[in-house]
Amino acid sequence: MPPADFTVFMHNYQDMVYATAVRLTGNPTTAEDIAQEVFLKAYAHFENLRTSPTAGGWLKTVATNLSLNHLQRYRQRWRFFSELVRPTREGGEEAIEFAAPETFFVGLDTAERRAWVERALAQLPDHQRVPLVLYHFDDLPYESIAQQLRISLSKVKTDILRAREALAKILLRSGRPHEHFQP
Repeated sequence: MPPADFTVFMHNYQDMVYATAVRLTGNPTTAEDIAQEVFLKAYAHFENLRTSPTAGGWLKTVATNLSLNHLQRYRQRWRFFSELVRPTREGGEEAIEFAAPETFFVGLDTAERRAWVERALAQLPDHQRVPLVLYHFDDLPYESIAQQLRISLSKVKTDILRAREALAKILLRSGRPHEHFQP
């Protein structure tokens, strides 16, 4: 296996691996360490990954798992708030969605939007950011998130709801003054 092949492989996936880790950890330095660890694991399995059509998915899964392990192992216990449920009149639960007007991102290119959202995500506490990222960026169902994080299903839903609310407020505060974004 020529080293240049792995170097090309690494360059092709480094942004995705780093972005996954930084979204979950909220810390660029930690994300760099995790990305390095992901590629050390990839190097050990490079013979299989070299031609695998699922190499990107494998890398993303490893980055996600290492990020979650880091959060569980190295950070103080997450402070879990009581599980708040917003009852509806019919006796169910109500999730609040924040829809942005069509003009909210006008004038921002994709890279600017991404950077803006990444900065806002980094401001969320771990217990909100992690489930939100797993749900919206990694497309995991609530049940899988609850299982991975070892918390209840209702806790996952509550944390994602609160994360959306907090993210909307952060984006509002950091938004351009001429925009009118109503959460």
